[in-house]
Amino acid sequence: MSRGADRTAVIIEDDPDIRDLLEVVLRQAGFVTHAAGTGEEGVELVRTHDPLVATLDVSLPDIDGFEVARRIRAFSDAYVVMLTARADEIDTLMGLDAGADDYQTKPFRPRELRARIEAMLRRPRRAITASGSGAPPSLAPVVAPASPVQEADPGVISAGGLVIDVPARLVRVDGADVHLTRSEFDLLEGLASRIGRVVSKTELVRILWAEEYGTGTAVAEADRRSVEVHVANLRRKIGDSPSQPRWIHTVRGVGYRFAPTGA
Repeated sequence: MSRGADRTAVIIEDDPDIRDLLEVVLRQAGFVTHAAGTGEEGVELVRTHDPLVATLDVSLPDIDGFEVARRIRAFSDAYVVMLTARADEIDTLMGLDAGADDYQTKPFRPRELRARIEAMLRRPRRAITASGSGAPPSLAPVVAPASPVQEADPGVISAGGLVIDVPARLVRVDGADVHLTRSEFDLLEGLASRIGRVVSKTELVRILWAEEYGTGTAVAEADRRSVEVHVANLRRKIGDSPSQPRWIHTVRGVGYRFAPTGA
């Protein structure tokens, strides 16, 4: 089903009271909602309705939320917000590693959840192919830059074999397309647009939240750890070694610096 003008959300939650609350919160935010009480049903709802947002409980009666997130990520670029009563850091990291965009513990505050979702919606979605799938289209061939960093076209950054097409939200490494999640792309763009500058984890958290949401909001240690997980996933996908980085250098105790080899 093609994404229409309506904002659509899928709620995957086995607790009927929480499911009802999420439906109220999302409908007040202007979403058409579809709810499921199991992981299998939730995956099919996402496949059928192609939502902008999916909220996902971790503890489901059939398959856990981490597996649901992985299945959704195989075909959908929906914003995924995981909700769980588990407060352990390892669960947060597993959720982000499975492809979630945000991870909220229960009991959650409805106004904060809505604000986080609205912040995510201000971040552009990945370009969709003519067939309607979420697979990234190929980038046009890019001539290797003579300097370490070069903008061959407006909004296109080339840096030592890495090509970032910001308007299309596409990435290519050594000629091969790389599929990144929204959060991974936003972090890469945030670092590459600040070449040579140390960007703190706190600043990167605010990049993920979007400027309006980040203003005046305290950044918790768990949020900074989330950035570390996203950067680790990003490095793995683009083939960047932390010990011998081509692009992203760790500045211990502070954050990261984008400095392509030779820059």
